Amino acid sequence: MNSLPVIMAAVIAFAVTAVLGFWLIPFLKKLKYGQTILDIGPVWHKDKQGTPTMGGIMFIIGMVLAILISYLLLASQAGMLSDPAHNLTNVKLVAGLLMALAYGLIGFIDDYIKVVKKRNLGLTATQKLIFQFLTAGAYLLSIYLAGDKSTVVVFPLIGQLDFGFFYYPLMLLLIVFIVNAVNLTDGVDGLATSVTFVSAIGFMIIATLLGFVNASIMSTALAAGCVGFLVWNFHPAKVFMGDTGSLFLGGMLVAVAFALGLPVLLLPVGIIYIVEALSVVLQVISFKTTGKRIFKMSPIHHHFEMGGWSEVKIVGVFSLVQLIGCGIAIACVYFM
Repeated sequence: MNSLPVIMAAVIAFAVTAVLGFWLIPFLKKLKYGQTILDIGPVWHKDKQGTPTMGGIMFIIGMVLAILISYLLLASQAGMLSDPAHNLTNVKLVAGLLMALAYGLIGFIDDYIKVVKKRNLGLTATQKLIFQFLTAGAYLLSIYLAGDKSTVVVFPLIGQLDFGFFYYPLMLLLIVFIVNAVNLTDGVDGLATSVTFVSAIGFMIIATLLGFVNASIMSTALAAGCVGFLVWNFHPAKVFMGDTGSLFLGGMLVAVAFALGLPVLLLPVGIIYIVEALSVVLQVISFKTTGKRIFKMSPIHHHFEMGGWSEVKIVGVFSLVQLIGCGIAIACVYFM
């Protein structure tokens, strides 16, 4: 695998994201695009009221530029742009980026309504889901039309299963679930950024093992962009990514997994996202059926906060758990 485009993706994504912070954060403050802290969160989060949000724009610009420049360099050298044999590869990369950007746009609209229009809840849950399912459907349709018509799901070390007609509804649900799970993980300083960095590194190693250069470039840019954002987002955060950033990150993770042809890896590589989302589901079911709560507060990172864990400790422990999930995924791919 040509390592130069991958290195270039890392450098561009990190540099552009980190440097943009010097301009974007003061700009967001000037516009008074500050985060509104809802009463449903921990009381001490009120101290973060007014911290600039929608900072995900920083890494969106950094990652997209890094991926496009690096891949165009590689593709032009290898003749991949004009070679029909690479049509599906090109479509998966471009469609994956467009999907992530579409999710980022949904998040941006939601943030804009919250911050500018002063409607704390932003888009309704129904509106979000409609837009999210349409985005996922458009992505799946694009790669289907490009030639990826397989309904087989590969389970490393286990085997494969043809889901037939049910493949597309299941993939729609998986995509929307993961995107929203990443969004739920964005609750304490640096958490979503850190665990996504770990997931991106895991996907980068898997892409290298399998020789998928497009997925390698995408995952490298994702990892480097997260590091660039952590410069500003680590506790105490100077900026929040907002739904603009978290939904985009979810879309990027999905795009990488599908580029690898292994969407099932989103489960171990994104173990923290799964736990975060399930904690909310279980909390709601328990409260509505029994009137009792399983956790002190959900998503589960707030449960640990209420138990006395610092935000830095939560980020560290959750990132370690994510790392274990990635290790399991890497081992499964290596030995399959």
